[in-house]
Amino acid sequence: MTVDAFQLYGTRLVDPPPVRLRAGKLEADLANGNLRTIRYDGTEVLRAISYLVRDRDWGTYSPEIADLKIKQSDDRFEVAYRARCEGPDDTRLVIDVRISGSADRLDFEAEAITETGFETNRCGFCILHPIVGVAGSPATVEHVDGRIVATRFPDVIVPWQPFKDMRAITHAVMPGVQAECRMEGDTFEMEDQRNWSDASYKTYVRPLALPWPYEIAANRPVRQKTSLVIRDARGSTRHPPVMSGGAIKLELGARTGTMPEIGVIITPQEADATLSAKSVLTEIAPQELLFHFDPGAGHGVEALRRFTAIATVHRGRSTLEIALPCKSSPSSEAAEIARQMQLAGFRPDAIMISPSVDRQSTPPGSTWPECPPLDEVYTAARAAFPGIRIGGGMLSYFTELNRKRVPDGQLDFVSHCTNPIVHAADDLSVMQTLEALPFITRSVRAIYGDKPYRIGPSTIPMRQNPYGSRTMDNPSGARIPMADRDPRHYARFGEAFALGYAIRVLGADLECLTLSALSGPFGLIAGPGEPTEPGGRRPLFNTVRALSRLAGASWQACVSSSPSEVLSFIARDAAGARLHVVNLTGEERKVDCGACRPADSGKELLLAPFATAALPLAD
Repeated sequence: MTVDAFQLYGTRLVDPPPVRLRAGKLEADLANGNLRTIRYDGTEVLRAISYLVRDRDWGTYSPEIADLKIKQSDDRFEVAYRARCEGPDDTRLVIDVRISGSADRLDFEAEAITETGFETNRCGFCILHPIVGVAGSPATVEHVDGRIVATRFPDVIVPWQPFKDMRAITHAVMPGVQAECRMEGDTFEMEDQRNWSDASYKTYVRPLALPWPYEIAANRPVRQKTSLVIRDARGSTRHPPVMSGGAIKLELGARTGTMPEIGVIITPQEADATLSAKSVLTEIAPQELLFHFDPGAGHGVEALRRFTAIATVHRGRSTLEIALPCKSSPSSEAAEIARQMQLAGFRPDAIMISPSVDRQSTPPGSTWPECPPLDEVYTAARAAFPGIRIGGGMLSYFTELNRKRVPDGQLDFVSHCTNPIVHAADDLSVMQTLEALPFITRSVRAIYGDKPYRIGPSTIPMRQNPYGSRTMDNPSGARIPMADRDPRHYARFGEAFALGYAIRVLGADLECLTLSALSGPFGLIAGPGEPTEPGGRRPLFNTVRALSRLAGASWQACVSSSPSEVLSFIARDAAGARLHVVNLTGEERKVDCGACRPADSGKELLLAPFATAALPLAD
């Protein structure tokens, strides 16, 4: 890597590279004790097999791994280690792991034991199936009672578990090759992780309908095993080997559309910093400012006065995002907010309103919290804010919108957010979440048709945790799921992620896309003493400014031969046509863009890690 790791990731903490395990045509990457990117004959069979331990807020433990032993030969590999989790109140959990692989079989066994008792929301295996090429395809599920059912992986994202009481699931890897994944030691079920923008279907241990958190009893071993069995009926015919090392090709696509407007979120906590950086805001020139307002957090007239001052210097539109407390009637609460807005002289162009309680997730088996009917909330908003567009949906993520589908008859637009570090926070998993975005937007369109549609704020760090009592602190700048700060947001990784995000949602015909704040942990400009590019701007600034300038331009899709590595599109406006390209990897990538007719004579482009480029096209 020729570029400093800090510039790429915002931290010098670097995860060790995975160990490639091979047994004939079966390959897997061993990373932090778990298996990633499990392939057969070059094709991904499973995205991961992991043994995970979650705390009471669904945070993931990072166990200390000891006594790691790896043996490899041409047709077999074996791995063994011991993992140790330290819980609250001096509780401890120790897991003994054995992994073995042959040409057509992979076994992952684990035994967990605690001397102290150990509280957890989940302890056991998670198996991830990929989504690209798998969504909508046939599968066979064997249930714990022995029933075998022919079914399909969901295509449109389902809000609840598609398969329960699972013992095994089988699917086609490629013509003539079947993969059976068998789980022992407990009852498993599957959830559609695309709900959370994970690029996977997750089969996990312990049904969610059972109580959590729960206690693992002292000195009672918990044993589980996951096996992957490959059945290759192709005889002497073999899948063509996957070629690597060549240029990634870009081809013109058929889809076209209009670039969305770009928003920036502003909270009361960051209002003063935003005002101090109003020249930067003018430079970005976003079309929309999204002001966050939560009376339950103490926001009131003073916050609205600050919003008024910012809106005065902003040339575009504004939306007030309201987390309605719903402690009294929606009509009285909305009227009180309207009164405060009048006192502050604040009149936004739109209101995005949602009950505060709907920011928390309601998992399967849980009791829905008290909440007024949403039609009553929207009626109250219409009465309190006449002449202003009213939007609804979720201030949290698509998961919550999919599980509690809002009545949209009174709404002028629907909205939700996404977050890429709900379940995992390693670099590969975060970037892979981009694969799920077209499935999310297509699922929203399946529910709400052509209703105007907004997304955001969607950032790498998590602004609010719907699945626990808090977001996770991250003082050392590590890669932590559900963290309120993430170092990659400040680095070139964040710049590439944001452009990749915008490309992946182009087909949704969004009204507005919000990918950042101006300042603070979700912002575009640096805090005091933070090393950045010249001018105090984080690399993400470049993407948001470029997208803002492209708002309203026409776009044409480009097809990448490796969309997990390089994405692109063509934008056309009064200044001409440009090919926008982004490298989603931490390594250099060579791109063949000749089919897109760049104006200069060169057809190949060498992209640095997480680099973006905009190339003028020939007339």
